[in-house]
Amino acid sequence: MKLTTIGLGYIGLPTSIMFAKHGVEVLGVDINPQAVASLNQGQIHIEEPGLQEAFEAVLEKGNFKASQTPEEADVFIIAVPTPNNDDTYESCDISIVMRALESIVPYLKSGNTVIVESTIAPRTIDDHVKPFLEQQGYTIGEDLYLVHCPERVLPGKILEELVHNNRIIGGVTPACVEAGKNVYRTFVQGEMIETNARTAEMSKLMENTYRDLNIALANELAKISNHLNINVLDVIEMANKHPRVNIHWPGPGVGGHCLAVDPYFIIAKDPEHSPLIQTGRKINRSMPQFVVGHVKKILQTVNGHKVTVFGLTYKGDVDDIRESPAFDIYELLKAIEGLDVVAYDPHVQLDFVEKDIAKAVEGSSLVIVLSDHSEFKILKDQDFSSMKDKLILDTKNVIPNTFNEVKYFNYGNLYEIESM
Repeated sequence: MKLTTIGLGYIGLPTSIMFAKHGVEVLGVDINPQAVASLNQGQIHIEEPGLQEAFEAVLEKGNFKASQTPEEADVFIIAVPTPNNDDTYESCDISIVMRALESIVPYLKSGNTVIVESTIAPRTIDDHVKPFLEQQGYTIGEDLYLVHCPERVLPGKILEELVHNNRIIGGVTPACVEAGKNVYRTFVQGEMIETNARTAEMSKLMENTYRDLNIALANELAKISNHLNINVLDVIEMANKHPRVNIHWPGPGVGGHCLAVDPYFIIAKDPEHSPLIQTGRKINRSMPQFVVGHVKKILQTVNGHKVTVFGLTYKGDVDDIRESPAFDIYELLKAIEGLDVVAYDPHVQLDFVEKDIAKAVEGSSLVIVLSDHSEFKILKDQDFSSMKDKLILDTKNVIPNTFNEVKYFNYGNLYEIESM
C-alpha cells in the first residue's frame, strides 16, 4: 500500500510514521518548506515522546519521505488544521481541508480511498467534501471511497493511543467503511467502530464538548466555592467518591486545538439549540481574567512589581501553545502597566521564554503555575530562594505544597488571599 498524508502537524506526522513503521510506503506533504526540509534531514519539528526515535527507524527502512507536492497513492489522508472562522459563532473554517483536497485531485485514480482525519463540523463530508469529489467525475462508494476517521489521541501519548484507541470509521457508504477499515487495520489494535460520516463528525465534536462542559462545571464550582470560603478541591475529591460522579478539575481555562475549538463547530450549526454548550465556552473563556484578578489581589498585598509565569502550554509535557489559556494570561499580565512578567517553560522554544529557572524567579514576588509539566512536580524550596516575596499561585495543583518558606495558593484556598 502506498499512502500520502496531507498535513504533517501534531496528528499527520505521527500517523504517517505509524503507517510507515508497519511497512506502508508513505509520502508526507506539507506546505511548510522548513518542516519538509527538516524531516528529510532526519529531524521532526514537533515535540512528542518517542516520535523522533520512531521517525529515525522508518527513515532507515526507507518507508517515509516528505514533500511539498503530493504524488499518486492508494490512500490519501487529510490531516490539516480546521481553525475557527472570524464570525458570530466562530464556525469551522474548512478552507484548508478543501485546498488539501484540491491538491490531490491531479493524483487521484479509480479505487483510491480518501480519508479526512481533520476535525470538521457536522455534515462537512456530505455537504462539501462528497460533492467536490463527485464534481471530479467519481462515484463515491464505487470508484472512490470517502471516509471520515477523526483522530482521538492525547498529546504526550500519541504513539500508544494511535495503536490502542478505538477508531471511528465513518464511511459515506458501506463500501467506504470497509475501505477505511482495510487502511487502519494496518496497525490499529482497538475496536474499529463502523458508522456514517455524519455520526462520526458529531461523535468527535461531542467527545470534546463533553469535556469542555465538565471543566466549565468545575470552574464555575471553583468560583462559587471561593466566594463561600470552601475548598473546591476537597469538594470535588469527595463528590467523585460517588460511583456515578466524575467532575474534572478546575484550572486557568481550556486550550488546545480541540476542546477550546470544537464546541463552536456545533454551536455555529445550530445556535438556537446549543445554549448549554455556549455557556460552557463562556465560563471557560472567563478563567484567564479570573486568574489575573487574583494575581492583582496578591500583588497589592506585597507591593510586587515582577511575576513569573510557569508554563505557557495548554497542557503538561508538550510544546503546544495553540489556544492556550496560559498564553492568554501571560498576555493579560504583560498589559498591566509597571509589571515585569517573565515566562519560564522548559518545553517552549520561543525567544522571550527564559530557559533558566533561577533567572526566571529572581526578584519575583509571585510565581503563577499555568501548565502541569512534570518538571514542576519536583521543585524544592531552594528553587524559589531568589524570589523577593515567596508566593506561589498554582492553578494546576501541580507543585507539591511542602514548602517551609513559600506561601502557597491553589484553587482550594484562593479565599485566603483576602486575609493576607
